[in-house]
Amino acid sequence: MTILLVEDNKAISKGLVYTLESNGYNVVLCDTYENALKNSGGNYDIMIFDVTLPDGNGFDLYKEIKRFNSAPVIFLTALDDEDSIVNGFDIGCEDYITKPFSSRELLARIKRVLRKKSDNKNTITAGDIVLDTEKQTVSSSGENVELTALEYRIFVMLMQNLGKTVTRELILERIWDISGNFVNDNTLTVYIKRIRKKLNTELLKTVKGIGYRMEEK
Repeated sequence: MTILLVEDNKAISKGLVYTLESNGYNVVLCDTYENALKNSGGNYDIMIFDVTLPDGNGFDLYKEIKRFNSAPVIFLTALDDEDSIVNGFDIGCEDYITKPFSSRELLARIKRVLRKKSDNKNTITAGDIVLDTEKQTVSSSGENVELTALEYRIFVMLMQNLGKTVTRELILERIWDISGNFVNDNTLTVYIKRIRKKLNTELLKTVKGIGYRMEEK
């Protein structure tokens, strides 16, 4: 289980990392809004955000990240006023924990969210194409399809936005962050052609001048 933790208070983050890792979780720690965005393309089981960050707002961060990453989010913050709590749930968080908090409470809340997540379907289907986000596998007409790491990331973004157009700019931003290397527009075109060929499908549409879209059927 991997957790993206966004917390700028070093004393708190040190304790959180120790607690989470001691309980078997892998932790990716970010202390700024910008750093969180750069690391947001990972395959996380859950994300934990502070709301007050030195260069931004945790609510805005969540709205940005949820466009391409569907991992559940817990807000862990000192903001305990009713408006903040209601706002957190209104934009879609799974839980909202106010500081101070106990380690046992946090772990219990995390387990509850993960149980809820595991109860949901881990597969996304488009025609005869099936993406299993838990096993990280892709199949077409019942046959396993081997995608490279970047091809898989691009495909997950498209499947998680099934029926919606994902802009080239957003895809480039995300795969650049994941790979750590610059990926240009022409290279993205090549990746899309490879994915379409491997899947042997016409469901992966090119929206001229804008981006790409996976149709449901």
